[in-house]
Amino acid sequence: MLRLSTKGQYGVRAMYEIARGYPERPVNIKEISERQDVSIHYLEQILNKLRRAGLIRSVKGPGGGYLLAKMPEEISISDILLELEGPLAITSCLNPEEGCVRVEICVTHLLWKALGRQIEDFLNTVTLGDLLQGKSFDDFTMLAKSGKGVVV
Repeated sequence: MLRLSTKGQYGVRAMYEIARGYPERPVNIKEISERQDVSIHYLEQILNKLRRAGLIRSVKGPGGGYLLAKMPEEISISDILLELEGPLAITSCLNPEEGCVRVEICVTHLLWKALGRQIEDFLNTVTLGDLLQGKSFDDFTMLAKSGKGVVV
C-alpha cells in the first residue's frame, strides 16, 4: 500500500503547529516536539529543510522559534511534502530517477500516472489554512470529489 514517510507526516504536523502561531508568535521546537510527540533531533532536520525551502523562517533569541514565511492559505500540503519527500512517484516506473523500460507497452503505466496526478491535485488544493480551520473528513472528501477546493 502507498505509504508516506515519517518525515512527510511529521513535517506537515510541525507546519501545522507553526501555522498556529501565525502571523506574529514564533513557535519553538520544544513546543512542537511536545505537542506532536516527535523528537527534537528529528524535527531539527525537518525544519532545516523547510527553512531552506523558504516555507518557514527562524527567529533567534528568547521568545524565538519558527514562523511561516507566507500566509497559511498560501502553503499547500503539496508544498511541504515536495520539499521533504521529493516528487510523487507512486510506482518505480514513475520515478524519474528509476524510469521504466516497459513504459510504452505497460498496461498499467497510465493508470498509475493518473492516480498520482489525482493525489497531487488533491494535495495542491489543501492548505495549512484548511487544517487550521479544522476542516472535517467530509470537507476533504468533497474537495477530492470536486477538485476545486475545500468547501466552507
